[in-house]
Amino acid sequence: MELIRGFHNLQPHHRGCVATIGNFDGVHLGHQTVLGQLADKAAELGVPSVVISFEPYPMEFFAADKAPARLTRLREKVRALTRYSVDRMLCLRFNQEFAQQPAREFINKVLIEGLDVRYLVVGDDFRFGHQRQGDFALLEEVGKEHGFDVVHLHTFNIENERVSSTRVREALEHGDMAAAEKLLGRPYRMCGRVAHGDKRGRTIGFPTANIHLHRQKTPVKGVFAVEMFGIKGEPIAGVANVGTRPTVDGTRSLLEIHLFDFAEEIYGEYVHVEFVHKLRDEVKFDSFDELRKQIDMDAEQAREYFRNRNS
Repeated sequence: MELIRGFHNLQPHHRGCVATIGNFDGVHLGHQTVLGQLADKAAELGVPSVVISFEPYPMEFFAADKAPARLTRLREKVRALTRYSVDRMLCLRFNQEFAQQPAREFINKVLIEGLDVRYLVVGDDFRFGHQRQGDFALLEEVGKEHGFDVVHLHTFNIENERVSSTRVREALEHGDMAAAEKLLGRPYRMCGRVAHGDKRGRTIGFPTANIHLHRQKTPVKGVFAVEMFGIKGEPIAGVANVGTRPTVDGTRSLLEIHLFDFAEEIYGEYVHVEFVHKLRDEVKFDSFDELRKQIDMDAEQAREYFRNRNS
Protein backbone atom coordinates (compact mmCIF):
# COMPACT_ATOMS: atom_id res chain seq x y z
CA MET A 1 0.00 0.00 0.00
CA GLU A 2 1.24 3.47 -0.90
CA LEU A 3 1.10 6.15 1.83
CA ILE A 4 0.67 9.67 0.43
CA ARG A 5 1.54 12.22 3.09
CA GLY A 6 -0.26 15.47 2.33
CA PHE A 7 -2.16 16.94 -0.61
CA HIS A 8 1.07 18.41 -2.02
CA ASN A 9 2.38 14.88 -2.68
CA LEU A 10 -0.50 13.93 -4.98
CA GLN A 11 0.76 13.24 -8.51
CA PRO A 12 -1.09 13.01 -11.86
CA HIS A 13 -0.99 9.20 -11.71
CA HIS A 14 -3.00 9.32 -8.46
CA ARG A 15 -6.03 10.59 -10.37
CA GLY A 16 -8.85 8.11 -10.98
CA CYS A 17 -9.87 6.02 -7.96
CA VAL A 18 -12.59 4.91 -5.59
CA ALA A 19 -12.33 6.39 -2.11
CA THR A 20 -13.64 6.54 1.42
CA ILE A 21 -13.04 9.14 4.13
CA GLY A 22 -12.65 8.62 7.87
CA ASN A 23 -10.37 8.09 10.85
CA PHE A 24 -10.49 4.30 10.55
CA ASP A 25 -9.23 4.12 14.12
CA GLY A 26 -8.70 0.46 15.02
CA VAL A 27 -9.62 -0.84 11.54
CA HIS A 28 -12.37 -2.92 13.18
CA LEU A 29 -14.91 -5.22 11.51
CA GLY A 30 -17.12 -2.28 10.57
CA HIS A 31 -14.20 -0.61 8.80
CA GLN A 32 -13.28 -3.90 7.16
CA THR A 33 -16.79 -4.13 5.71
CA VAL A 34 -16.35 -0.69 4.12
CA LEU A 35 -12.93 -1.65 2.78
CA GLY A 36 -14.45 -4.78 1.22
CA GLN A 37 -17.18 -2.63 -0.34
CA LEU A 38 -14.48 -0.32 -1.72
CA ALA A 39 -12.29 -3.17 -3.03
CA ASP A 40 -15.24 -4.67 -4.92
CA LYS A 41 -15.96 -1.36 -6.66
CA ALA A 42 -12.27 -0.78 -7.39
CA ALA A 43 -12.09 -4.15 -9.13
CA GLU A 44 -15.30 -3.45 -11.05
CA LEU A 45 -14.05 -0.06 -12.33
CA GLY A 46 -10.43 -1.13 -12.73
CA VAL A 47 -9.06 1.71 -10.55
CA PRO A 48 -7.15 1.86 -7.23
CA SER A 49 -8.86 2.17 -3.84
CA VAL A 50 -7.93 5.09 -1.56
CA VAL A 51 -8.56 5.72 2.13
CA ILE A 52 -8.53 9.44 2.98
CA SER A 53 -7.68 10.13 6.61
CA PHE A 54 -6.35 12.94 8.79
CA GLU A 55 -3.47 13.63 11.19
CA PRO A 56 -4.24 14.61 13.85
CA TYR A 57 -7.86 13.47 14.01
CA PRO A 58 -10.24 16.46 13.92
CA MET A 59 -11.33 15.85 17.53
CA GLU A 60 -7.68 15.84 18.64
CA PHE A 61 -7.16 19.18 16.90
CA PHE A 62 -10.26 20.95 18.26
CA ALA A 63 -10.35 19.49 21.79
CA ALA A 64 -7.25 17.42 22.56
CA ASP A 65 -8.14 17.04 26.25
CA LYS A 66 -11.56 15.58 25.37
CA ALA A 67 -10.46 13.40 22.46
CA PRO A 68 -10.78 9.66 23.06
CA ALA A 69 -7.72 7.43 23.32
CA ARG A 70 -6.45 6.27 19.95
CA LEU A 71 -6.77 2.59 19.18
CA THR A 72 -4.11 2.83 16.49
CA ARG A 73 -1.27 5.24 15.80
CA LEU A 74 -0.63 6.13 12.15
CA ARG A 75 1.97 3.41 11.53
CA GLU A 76 -0.25 0.77 13.14
CA LYS A 77 -3.20 1.86 11.02
CA VAL A 78 -1.15 1.78 7.82
CA ARG A 79 -0.03 -1.78 8.58
CA ALA A 80 -3.64 -2.82 9.29
CA LEU A 81 -5.03 -1.23 6.11
CA THR A 82 -2.40 -3.05 4.05
CA ARG A 83 -4.12 -6.34 4.95
CA TYR A 84 -7.45 -5.30 3.44
CA SER A 85 -6.74 -4.66 -0.25
CA VAL A 86 -6.29 -0.89 0.15
CA ASP A 87 -4.05 0.46 -2.62
CA ARG A 88 -3.34 3.92 -1.23
CA MET A 89 -3.85 6.01 1.87
CA LEU A 90 -3.95 9.80 1.56
CA CYS A 91 -3.08 11.30 4.94
CA LEU A 92 -4.04 14.98 5.15
CA ARG A 93 -2.61 17.30 7.80
CA PHE A 94 -5.50 18.64 9.89
CA ASN A 95 -4.49 22.15 10.98
CA GLN A 96 -6.09 25.58 11.31
CA GLU A 97 -5.89 26.26 7.59
CA PHE A 98 -7.48 22.92 6.76
CA ALA A 99 -10.22 23.39 9.39
CA GLN A 100 -11.22 26.73 7.85
CA GLN A 101 -11.45 25.33 4.33
CA PRO A 102 -15.00 25.64 2.89
CA ALA A 103 -16.68 22.30 2.21
CA ARG A 104 -16.93 22.85 -1.56
CA GLU A 105 -13.26 23.80 -1.72
CA PHE A 106 -12.34 20.48 -0.06
CA ILE A 107 -14.45 18.57 -2.59
CA ASN A 108 -13.02 20.43 -5.58
CA LYS A 109 -9.39 20.43 -4.42
CA VAL A 110 -9.07 16.93 -2.98
CA LEU A 111 -11.81 14.76 -4.45
CA ILE A 112 -12.10 16.20 -7.97
CA GLU A 113 -8.80 17.89 -8.90
CA GLY A 114 -6.49 15.84 -6.72
CA LEU A 115 -7.96 12.32 -6.93
CA ASP A 116 -10.61 12.41 -9.67
CA VAL A 117 -12.81 10.18 -7.50
CA ARG A 118 -15.16 7.90 -9.45
CA TYR A 119 -16.99 6.43 -6.45
CA LEU A 120 -17.09 7.63 -2.83
CA VAL A 121 -18.19 5.76 0.28
CA VAL A 122 -18.98 7.81 3.42
CA GLY A 123 -21.24 7.61 6.45
CA ASP A 124 -24.55 9.42 6.21
CA ASP A 125 -23.56 11.44 9.30
CA PHE A 126 -20.20 12.53 7.82
CA ARG A 127 -19.61 16.29 8.22
CA PHE A 128 -16.67 18.27 6.87
CA GLY A 129 -15.44 21.72 5.90
CA HIS A 130 -15.51 25.02 7.77
CA GLN A 131 -18.01 24.86 10.64
CA ARG A 132 -18.95 21.35 9.47
CA GLN A 133 -21.05 22.80 6.65
CA GLY A 134 -20.43 19.89 4.28
CA ASP A 135 -22.56 16.77 4.53
CA PHE A 136 -23.70 13.69 2.60
CA ALA A 137 -26.30 15.68 0.66
CA LEU A 138 -23.68 18.16 -0.59
CA LEU A 139 -21.39 15.32 -1.68
CA GLU A 140 -24.30 13.71 -3.56
CA GLU A 141 -25.12 17.02 -5.26
CA VAL A 142 -21.53 17.63 -6.38
CA GLY A 143 -21.15 13.99 -7.34
CA LYS A 144 -24.07 14.26 -9.77
CA GLU A 145 -22.54 17.41 -11.27
CA HIS A 146 -19.15 15.77 -11.82
CA GLY A 147 -20.18 12.20 -12.58
CA PHE A 148 -19.18 10.25 -9.49
CA ASP A 149 -21.40 8.18 -7.21
CA VAL A 150 -21.66 8.84 -3.48
CA VAL A 151 -22.97 5.93 -1.42
CA HIS A 152 -23.60 5.10 2.22
CA LEU A 153 -21.09 2.85 3.89
CA HIS A 154 -22.41 -0.55 4.88
CA THR A 155 -22.88 -0.96 8.62
CA PHE A 156 -21.76 -4.08 10.42
CA ASN A 157 -23.66 -5.18 13.52
CA ILE A 158 -22.70 -7.55 16.31
CA GLU A 159 -25.37 -8.39 18.90
CA ASN A 160 -27.77 -5.97 17.17
CA GLU A 161 -25.47 -2.99 17.67
CA ARG A 162 -23.22 -1.24 15.16
CA VAL A 163 -19.53 -2.03 15.47
CA SER A 164 -17.63 1.20 16.16
CA SER A 165 -14.34 2.46 17.52
CA THR A 166 -16.25 3.69 20.59
CA ARG A 167 -17.47 0.14 21.33
CA VAL A 168 -13.93 -1.18 21.03
CA ARG A 169 -12.64 1.48 23.45
CA GLU A 170 -15.39 0.65 25.94
CA ALA A 171 -14.51 -3.05 25.81
CA LEU A 172 -10.82 -2.28 26.38
CA GLU A 173 -11.61 0.14 29.20
CA HIS A 174 -13.53 -2.63 30.97
CA GLY A 175 -10.75 -5.13 30.37
CA ASP A 176 -12.99 -7.29 28.19
CA MET A 177 -10.35 -8.41 25.72
CA ALA A 178 -12.62 -11.11 24.25
CA ALA A 179 -15.29 -8.53 23.37
CA ALA A 180 -12.64 -6.24 21.83
CA GLU A 181 -11.31 -9.15 19.76
CA LYS A 182 -14.83 -9.92 18.52
CA LEU A 183 -15.28 -6.32 17.36
CA LEU A 184 -11.83 -6.02 15.81
CA GLY A 185 -11.74 -9.44 14.21
CA ARG A 186 -8.36 -9.97 15.90
CA PRO A 187 -6.81 -9.44 19.36
CA TYR A 188 -6.09 -5.81 20.25
CA ARG A 189 -2.44 -5.00 19.62
CA MET A 190 0.05 -2.18 20.05
CA CYS A 191 3.24 -1.80 18.07
CA GLY A 192 6.50 -0.03 18.72
CA ARG A 193 10.26 -0.21 18.91
CA VAL A 194 11.91 -1.83 21.93
CA ALA A 195 13.82 0.83 23.88
CA HIS A 196 16.24 0.79 26.78
CA GLY A 197 14.58 1.27 30.17
CA ASP A 198 15.86 1.89 33.69
CA LYS A 199 16.78 -1.82 34.09
CA ARG A 200 14.95 -2.10 37.45
CA GLY A 201 13.22 -5.32 36.32
CA ARG A 202 16.57 -7.08 35.91
CA THR A 203 17.36 -6.57 39.59
CA ILE A 204 14.36 -8.69 40.62
CA GLY A 205 14.60 -11.33 37.93
CA PHE A 206 12.01 -9.80 35.60
CA PRO A 207 13.80 -8.10 32.68
CA THR A 208 11.39 -6.23 30.45
CA ALA A 209 11.17 -5.05 26.87
CA ASN A 210 10.05 -1.43 27.02
CA ILE A 211 8.00 0.39 24.40
CA HIS A 212 7.25 4.11 24.59
CA LEU A 213 3.63 4.58 23.55
CA HIS A 214 3.83 8.16 22.21
CA ARG A 215 0.14 8.69 22.95
CA GLN A 216 -1.68 11.37 24.92
CA LYS A 217 -4.00 8.66 26.21
CA THR A 218 -3.85 4.90 26.06
CA PRO A 219 -6.95 2.72 25.52
CA VAL A 220 -5.59 -0.05 27.75
CA LYS A 221 -4.20 0.23 31.28
CA GLY A 222 -3.13 -2.39 33.74
CA VAL A 223 -1.49 -5.81 33.67
CA PHE A 224 -2.13 -8.30 30.86
CA ALA A 225 -1.22 -11.70 29.50
CA VAL A 226 0.29 -10.90 26.10
CA GLU A 227 1.98 -12.38 23.05
CA MET A 228 4.79 -10.64 21.16
CA PHE A 229 5.28 -10.89 17.40
CA GLY A 230 8.14 -9.65 15.25
CA ILE A 231 10.91 -11.59 16.97
CA LYS A 232 12.50 -15.00 16.48
CA GLY A 233 10.25 -17.81 17.73
CA GLU A 234 7.09 -15.68 17.59
CA PRO A 235 4.68 -15.58 19.20
CA ILE A 236 6.40 -15.36 22.59
CA ALA A 237 4.04 -15.32 25.59
CA GLY A 238 4.57 -12.94 28.46
CA VAL A 239 3.08 -10.58 31.00
CA ALA A 240 2.87 -6.83 30.41
CA ASN A 241 2.11 -3.64 32.28
CA VAL A 242 0.68 -0.55 30.60
CA GLY A 243 0.74 2.56 32.74
CA THR A 244 2.86 5.16 34.44
CA ARG A 245 4.54 2.85 37.03
CA PRO A 246 3.35 4.77 40.14
CA THR A 247 5.42 2.63 42.55
CA VAL A 248 8.65 4.05 41.06
CA ASP A 249 7.14 7.54 40.55
CA GLY A 250 6.81 7.20 36.79
CA THR A 251 4.96 9.84 34.80
CA ARG A 252 4.96 8.76 31.13
CA SER A 253 2.81 5.92 29.82
CA LEU A 254 4.97 2.93 29.04
CA LEU A 255 4.39 -0.63 27.84
CA GLU A 256 6.68 -3.05 29.71
CA ILE A 257 6.70 -6.72 28.66
CA HIS A 258 8.36 -9.59 30.49
CA LEU A 259 8.68 -12.49 28.05
CA PHE A 260 8.58 -16.04 29.39
CA ASP A 261 11.59 -18.29 28.79
CA PHE A 262 13.24 -15.75 26.50
CA ALA A 263 16.72 -14.26 26.83
CA GLU A 264 17.53 -12.71 23.43
CA GLU A 265 18.57 -9.06 22.97
CA ILE A 266 15.79 -7.30 21.05
CA TYR A 267 16.62 -3.61 21.57
CA GLY A 268 15.66 -1.62 18.50
CA GLU A 269 13.30 -4.27 17.12
CA TYR A 270 9.88 -3.13 15.89
CA VAL A 271 7.43 -5.52 17.54
CA HIS A 272 3.70 -6.17 17.88
CA VAL A 273 2.18 -6.93 21.26
CA GLU A 274 -1.24 -8.62 21.40
CA PHE A 275 -3.28 -8.19 24.59
CA VAL A 276 -5.14 -11.44 25.12
CA HIS A 277 -6.31 -11.32 28.76
CA LYS A 278 -6.44 -8.67 31.48
CA LEU A 279 -5.12 -9.72 34.89
CA ARG A 280 -5.61 -6.59 37.01
CA ASP A 281 -5.49 -2.80 37.13
CA GLU A 282 -2.26 -0.92 37.79
CA VAL A 283 -1.84 -0.02 41.47
CA LYS A 284 0.80 1.74 43.56
CA PHE A 285 2.61 -0.45 46.09
CA ASP A 286 4.23 0.76 49.30
CA SER A 287 7.56 -0.82 48.46
CA PHE A 288 9.52 -2.27 45.57
CA ASP A 289 9.52 -5.62 47.40
CA GLU A 290 5.70 -5.68 47.42
CA LEU A 291 5.74 -4.90 43.71
CA ARG A 292 8.15 -7.80 43.09
CA LYS A 293 5.85 -10.23 44.93
CA GLN A 294 2.86 -9.03 42.90
CA ILE A 295 4.81 -9.41 39.64
CA ASP A 296 5.57 -13.00 40.66
CA MET A 297 1.84 -13.64 41.04
CA ASP A 298 1.02 -11.81 37.79
CA ALA A 299 3.53 -13.90 35.86
CA GLU A 300 2.17 -17.15 37.29
CA GLN A 301 -1.40 -16.08 36.49
CA ALA A 302 -0.40 -15.30 32.91
CA ARG A 303 1.39 -18.64 32.54
CA GLU A 304 -1.68 -20.41 33.89
CA TYR A 305 -3.86 -18.55 31.39
CA PHE A 306 -1.73 -19.74 28.48
CA ARG A 307 -1.59 -23.31 29.83
CA ASN A 308 -5.37 -23.43 30.01
CA ARG A 309 -5.82 -21.78 26.62
CA ASN A 310 -3.47 -24.20 24.90
CA SER A 311 -4.67 -27.37 26.63
